[in-house]
Amino acid sequence: MSTAGRTHSGDSRPVVALLLTPEMRVQMIPPAAEEKLAAVATVRAPAAGELTPANLVQLLDGAGAALTGWGTPPIGDDVLAARPELGLVAHSAGSVRRLVPPAAIESGRLQVTHAAVHIAESVAEFVIAQTLSILREPHRHDAGMKANEGWLDLRARHLGRLLGEQTVGLVGAGYVGRLVIKLFRAFGSRVLVFDPFLSAEKAAELGVERAGLDELLGACDIVSLHAPALPETRHMIGAAQLARLRDGSLFINTSRPSLVDEAALLAALRTGRFQAALDVFDQEPLPADSPFRTLPNVVLSPHAAGHTADSHKRQGATTVDEICRFLAGEPLRHPVTPAMLATMA
Repeated sequence: MSTAGRTHSGDSRPVVALLLTPEMRVQMIPPAAEEKLAAVATVRAPAAGELTPANLVQLLDGAGAALTGWGTPPIGDDVLAARPELGLVAHSAGSVRRLVPPAAIESGRLQVTHAAVHIAESVAEFVIAQTLSILREPHRHDAGMKANEGWLDLRARHLGRLLGEQTVGLVGAGYVGRLVIKLFRAFGSRVLVFDPFLSAEKAAELGVERAGLDELLGACDIVSLHAPALPETRHMIGAAQLARLRDGSLFINTSRPSLVDEAALLAALRTGRFQAALDVFDQEPLPADSPFRTLPNVVLSPHAAGHTADSHKRQGATTVDEICRFLAGEPLRHPVTPAMLATMA
């Protein structure tokens, strides 16, 4: 077992700092995972109001590992310098770019692991749920039935479309994109992917076709974004790209708002040419007077794609497992490697 982060009181067990608020701890860490961690380490956690940037160095006193999540303040170079015994940051969420300095990972100063795989599971299901709902319109059937609309007329008005007959275009084939590919392929959809890092061999393995961005936008009935927010991807979808979308197509963004020029998207949606399912926005929460709220061809959600009660618990359990592996000197299952940093959000 690692000797990093031993307690100062004679207890031979390593110290793990659980850097979550009490509310987030209950939401993310299942009782069985709490028990598992407590069996191998002394767990220290902040009380209500204590998880602040000013308290980080104190909260990490003696800790060889830290469990972090949404709401954890950044662990910057100053904190790492003050706590040289900290060897692992296990993040129960996905993106670590703003949590720890990338140089600390690149240099090997710090091991980092994350639970992005479980967020990806939630997002992928959400994309399919939104797609099926928009294609088949069960909410409109329900509303019509409850309003006693004509049986055959209601069915004819909302006949819907079959997912397996649609050509799907995915922008990005990372954690989420690859799970989305698997689900769309299960329905028999043809899938095109734009991702400069996707090799021909991997595309063949996934059962998809590689395509340029412009080609994909013009060829697909459904377009879903799954690229990271990087300087290179900022506003990669602008007015010119949106103009290539097919009439009647569906545009989905559960990724990052910066991928899309929001003003251009609003203008394009106002034409009514295509539909959209939007989960992310330049300003969140979305302002009450946002014009997106008034568009009949848009389905909105409050940045909810990556959140389910079950995925939260999976994230916490996986993060605890990673800490236990680290303390036992075993390899991590979900490490953030230097090679991954260039394409991570």
